[in-house]
Amino acid sequence: IRLGTGVSSVPYHNPFLLADRMCQLDHQTMGRVMLGVGPGQLPSDAYMMGIDTARQRHMLAEGLDVIVRLLSGEVVTAKTDWFDLRDARLQIGSFTQPHLEMAVASAVTPFGARLAGKHGLGLLSFAASVPAGYNALHSNWGMCEAAAAEHGQRVDRQNWRIVAPIHLAPTREQAEAEVRDG
Repeated sequence: IRLGTGVSSVPYHNPFLLADRMCQLDHQTMGRVMLGVGPGQLPSDAYMMGIDTARQRHMLAEGLDVIVRLLSGEVVTAKTDWFDLRDARLQIGSFTQPHLEMAVASAVTPFGARLAGKHGLGLLSFAASVPAGYNALHSNWGMCEAAAAEHGQRVDRQNWRIVAPIHLAPTREQAEAEVRDG
């Protein structure tokens, strides 16, 4: 069994602390954890934390760059308008080598796919069960591959996760009845 975070909204966390917590989970699960990252979906969450929703994708890109470097064992010095790291290094390295599995969330726009490709990470395709999301799958994977090639990385379809809601019940009839009203 592998355990994934779903999506950790990077703009809501200091990248060092998120990497540190995930590294700890990587050890506790003996390599069975996966970090899914994204910019954050609900504008109300960003508002409550004083984050400009127009900046969330930019913050994801800045934070993910640091997280990848930290989980790869680098010592990182990086300063932005929302975090400041000085000679930051994780207390323990990843259990999984070269680092724990990571994937970047993508729904319809290609932003997440390009970011996944840039870092050679997995792609976490949300909204695959709605027409716009389903229709974006092919082009987003192509953009992921193109970004990987542009940045000297490699991506593998085995690390592409397709996310769609499901509902389980003892019978099909019961499942349909339980979801009929939403």
